[in-house]
Amino acid sequence: MTQRGRATRPTGPSGRPRRADGPRAGDRGGAPRGDLSARRARLREVIEPVVTAAGYDLEDLSVSRAGRRHVVRVIVDADGGINLDGVADVSRAVSAALDAAEEAGGDIVAGEYQLEVSSPGVDRPLTLPRHWRRNVGRLVKVTVRGGAGVPEQRTTADRQLTGRVVEAGDERVVLETDAGRAEHPYAELGPGRVQVEFSRLDELADDEAGEDIDDIDDEDDVEDEER
Repeated sequence: MTQRGRATRPTGPSGRPRRADGPRAGDRGGAPRGDLSARRARLREVIEPVVTAAGYDLEDLSVSRAGRRHVVRVIVDADGGINLDGVADVSRAVSAALDAAEEAGGDIVAGEYQLEVSSPGVDRPLTLPRHWRRNVGRLVKVTVRGGAGVPEQRTTADRQLTGRVVEAGDERVVLETDAGRAEHPYAELGPGRVQVEFSRLDELADDEAGEDIDDIDDEDDVEDEER
């Protein structure tokens, strides 16, 4: 679910993108043009309030070079996820906010840039309580740091644990493994990784096929009644 957009610098009399290689009075902090970390911080100042106002969380923000222009990637999410319409709405709001910020305060991104807004993929690590909460019911692989866990099971080395997320609160997560259920404070866990379950994908596909067949049968019944 990615809504891609492209924004350019305001054009000059010739209709070409305006040069951005000279100092601008509104460039905050005096950061050099190549300082992507400073630009990322400035972008976050502009983008995060817009995403929050739309009812979503800003999960990640990156800026990189792609030839002569920059690519600004924005990852957003919410409880219940975000659909394509939501991605498109956020993309338009962020683009408008960047345009307004540049008109008011100078360059945010030097030269042309491409804006990409998307939802997190299943490969994104679970690092915050809300990430775990949004993946309740899914199978997750995570590293339990050495010295963590119940006393009789503690070891000095890190260990890998695979379990299903049963509950996720502000301080800890409950995982169900082959050994049973256990609570783990987030402080003792590394980033979690959602595991793809092909058996579940097959079940979903069968359910969807069954729903399609039911719909066809219903339509046939209606045609028979009309006759």
